[in-house]
Amino acid sequence: MQPAPQPPSALGHYRLLSPTAAVRVSPLCLGAMSLGDAWEFMGTQTKENSFKILDAFFDAGGNFIDTANNYQNEQSETILGEWMTKRQNRSQMVIATKFTMSYRSDWTKEPIHVNFAGNSAKSIHESVAASLKKLQTDYIDLLYIHWWDSTCSIPELMQSLDHLVKAGKVLYLGASDTPAWVVSQANQYARDYGLRQFSVYQGLYNAAKRDAERDILPMLRHEGMAFAPWGALGRGKFKTKEQVEAMEKEGDKGRTFVGINKDPTEEEQAVTAVLEKIGKAKNISLTQVALAYAIAKQPYIFPIVGV
Repeated sequence: MQPAPQPPSALGHYRLLSPTAAVRVSPLCLGAMSLGDAWEFMGTQTKENSFKILDAFFDAGGNFIDTANNYQNEQSETILGEWMTKRQNRSQMVIATKFTMSYRSDWTKEPIHVNFAGNSAKSIHESVAASLKKLQTDYIDLLYIHWWDSTCSIPELMQSLDHLVKAGKVLYLGASDTPAWVVSQANQYARDYGLRQFSVYQGLYNAAKRDAERDILPMLRHEGMAFAPWGALGRGKFKTKEQVEAMEKEGDKGRTFVGINKDPTEEEQAVTAVLEKIGKAKNISLTQVALAYAIAKQPYIFPIVGV
């Protein structure tokens, strides 16, 4: 028996996702929000560029990709599905997607959109069916609730999600931008009734935005869950002066929603200066320092890094 080959990069040093999800994933998760060109405010990539990005990630050993049902008006899931089919690598990938957001935009064909969003059993059923078709697969590795809609009961949510697991359509469950008490109560309900519990949490966290340390991170340790922080690089605000000038020269506007492309606050500027100082002392980039900061907070952290 031959030993396994050395990984092409650090992305190939796979790690256990969480104590309650034994799948192995790359230490960084590729964010697929910008795959597609329908919505400029999310940042855009043509299909050709999207394939190049996916190829580069895969060739470097990356196998963990995060998308959602509505990203780029459904283009993100579609492009990702086409790429996996053409590369014939679906079984090697760990694909995370989300429901909750309203993902259908053609009001002329479907004037009643009320049940295409939210956390209800019907919304979950419709969203997952559509995601499976777009991703050209018969199962989703990790399905997130995108956000808590404050109307669906925990029993309805967890029973609906467990039904998908038992049907073989979903392997693992995650929660994104959901209150800590909801996740904890949902997991306790799942344990009480022998259902699949949440194994991963996704939320905003970086060196300048540390709110998750109050209740989210302690809850994750208690529940045996992983953390997939988005915005680990300051949502594009952790940049050196040279990086900002290069972007302006190239006409790169980045993303323009939820404050991402606004000028950095004084706090963010101060954090950037410290990260840059540490990077120079260690002879590494500001980006590497920002990622190291997030990863070092506790075990089972997988930052989502987009383009």
